[in-house]
Amino acid sequence: MATELPTTDIRISTEAIRRRKGGTPIVCLTAYTYPVARLLDEHVDLLLIGDSVAMVLYGHKTTLGASLEMMIAHGQAVMRGSARACVVVDLPAGTYEASATQAVASARRVVDETGCQAVKLEGGVDMIGQIAAIVDAGIPVMGHIGLQPQSVEKDGGYKIKGRTEEAVAALVHDALAVESAGAFSVVIEGTVEAVAADITRRIAIPTIGIGASGDCDGQILVIDDMVGLTVDRVPKFVKEYADLRSVISHAAQTYAAEVRSRTFPGPGHVFSATKSRDDA
Repeated sequence: MATELPTTDIRISTEAIRRRKGGTPIVCLTAYTYPVARLLDEHVDLLLIGDSVAMVLYGHKTTLGASLEMMIAHGQAVMRGSARACVVVDLPAGTYEASATQAVASARRVVDETGCQAVKLEGGVDMIGQIAAIVDAGIPVMGHIGLQPQSVEKDGGYKIKGRTEEAVAALVHDALAVESAGAFSVVIEGTVEAVAADITRRIAIPTIGIGASGDCDGQILVIDDMVGLTVDRVPKFVKEYADLRSVISHAAQTYAAEVRSRTFPGPGHVFSATKSRDDA
C-alpha cells in the first residue's frame, strides 16, 4: 500500500547521485505513472521516465514510438507521485541528435514542463556536443552507452556490445566522452559483464547497469519487467520479483465469473436510500 507523500520538498539531487560513486549501490527503476511513482518513491534513489514507455504502455515495437509530448506527460505524472527520488526523463529519438541547439531546447522544455532533476540521452563520442551544451545550460545529464534502444533499427536489432576488441575500445571511448562532457552518471546497457565492470573502474562518474555488471555503481530495470507484468518476451537480464501477470489474470477471471453469476455487486457494493449508510 502506498504511503502518504512526505511533506518535504527535498529530493535526492543529481550531485548526491554523483557522490555515490563507489559507495552503496544506486537503486533505480523506471516509472511512467502517478500510482507507480507513489509506490516506488520511498524505496529507490532514482526514477527514470524511460522512452521504453512507448513499448510498455503503448505497444510500440521499439522506443522510437516515444515523442517529447509523451515523455513530458509521463514525467509530470511521476513528479506528482514522488517526493524523494531523483527524477530523470529520457529525451526521445529525434529530439536532440541534430544539433546542440535542438538538444538544449528539448531538454529545457522537459525540465520546465515537468520539474524533473535531469534528462537522459543516448550516445557517447557522437553526443559530446549535445551533452556539454545541455550541462552548460544548467541541466544535469545522464548518459547512456552500450546497447542503445533508439539505434536498434540502425544496428539491426538488440545486439550485446563489447564482444570484440574494437567494440570494447569504442565503449571505453564513449564512456570517457560522456564523462568529459559533464554527465553526472551513465547507463551501461546490454554490455559484456567484464567490459562494463572495467568501464566502471575507469570513470569517475557512477555507472548504472542494465544487462551489464553487478560491479556497476547502480542498477536499473523497467518496472513492468521487474514485477512480472511484461506480456511479451522478458529480457535475459531481468529478474522478476513478482508475478503480476498471474495476479491480474486471476483477478479478471474471478471478477468475470462473479459478474456473470450476478454475485457482484453484492450488498456491500451498492448504495441504499438511507443516507447514513451511503458512504462511498
